[in-house]
Amino acid sequence: MDNQVKLNLGCGQHALEGYINVDKYGQPDLRHDLESFPWPWPDASVSEVLLNHTLEHLGQDTPTFLKIVQELYRICRDGALIHIAVPHPRHDDFINDPTHVRIITPDTIHLFSKKKNREWIDSGFANSPLAIYLDVDFELKHVNRVLDPIWGEKLNSGELNESQFALLSKQYNNVIKEYRMIVQVIK
Repeated sequence: MDNQVKLNLGCGQHALEGYINVDKYGQPDLRHDLESFPWPWPDASVSEVLLNHTLEHLGQDTPTFLKIVQELYRICRDGALIHIAVPHPRHDDFINDPTHVRIITPDTIHLFSKKKNREWIDSGFANSPLAIYLDVDFELKHVNRVLDPIWGEKLNSGELNESQFALLSKQYNNVIKEYRMIVQVIK
């Protein structure tokens, strides 16, 4: 595809070649507050988005966060990929930073999937069908959990098996350091 628009949103000091680097601060290619709408890209014009440790800083109030999701959907083409990295909400990296205002997990992303929303409705679940309410559709394609080094070593060495690890990650802080997710836009 010619004319691929790739965005590195909330780039901070990490500008990347081949992307339009966007941030509210510093010296990005484009200065823009991602909580200010509309975003400065036309409908269905973006083929790839990076949100590297950005989403957890945005949308402290629910209406603003939902508008961010809608804007992301609006500017992306069908099939666009969104790469999201966020700290795990039970890791000190998330807890200790006062600028972290929103928890983002794989289950958060599922709230914006029409397929998941329909499954929940058909099963009588009480999950909020936000994809249907907002008319957006994001499909979670891949999740990688980055483990805190201490726990990663225990899992990799065989000292812990997957089921033990799953239990520990639900009981303790600082087990999973961050989530890295790939999300596809469905239009």
